[in-house]
Amino acid sequence: MPAPHAYRAMILAAGEGRRMRPLTDHTPKPLLNAGGKSLIVWQIERLSAAGFVRLVINHAHLGQQIEDALGDGHRHGVQITWSREPEPLETAGGIATALPHLGDAPFLVTNGDVYTDFDYARLIPVLHDMAARPEHLAHLVLADNPPHHPDGDFALADGKVAAPSPAGEGRFTFSGIGCYRPELFAGIAPMTPAKLAPLLQAAMNRGQVTGERHLGRWEDVGAPQRLADLDQELRLRQVR
Repeated sequence: MPAPHAYRAMILAAGEGRRMRPLTDHTPKPLLNAGGKSLIVWQIERLSAAGFVRLVINHAHLGQQIEDALGDGHRHGVQITWSREPEPLETAGGIATALPHLGDAPFLVTNGDVYTDFDYARLIPVLHDMAARPEHLAHLVLADNPPHHPDGDFALADGKVAAPSPAGEGRFTFSGIGCYRPELFAGIAPMTPAKLAPLLQAAMNRGQVTGERHLGRWEDVGAPQRLADLDQELRLRQVR
């Protein structure tokens, strides 16, 4: 594992996982298993391997189960701080509420309920650049559009992320992996529900959002069948 660095990472784990019911009626989605590990443990291990050892994890739905499973993180070589939400605050609201734990430097955010082989160490130079340039508010990792989301989310050109053209050309799907400066969330009070998209759109309009395309494995585990398929894929890979 590379040496730890100063940047912190947040894992979003507060969603209710409604599309995964009945699996999530009694188990929070990040604790669902694929290939012998929970989805969130796959993420923690990849973050740790890249040197992100100071993690903040938010939770709401069945959140105590996540705390009980992960504790303070020492078993996985990380230090976990918990940001508890009485009800899910959506992405921007959850990040704004966790800002006291994330510090003044730019930080990485990823989802606790996806599977990816993305190398988080790629984002350390990005965080360095964001720390040096206050106008650089966000950096998004985009993926090719999966079958269940064919229209994508954003356009990517010359390293800048923007709203896609009306014709739909150059659309990619936001992977949920991003780097942000705390200032992006300055207008959101803690414990206030807020969406991330409007904040990103405003920053995009000012040319303050960069991005990159991930060509490797990324799976938005948003349906029970996709979880079952991922589980089979990972188990076959282990056998080989």
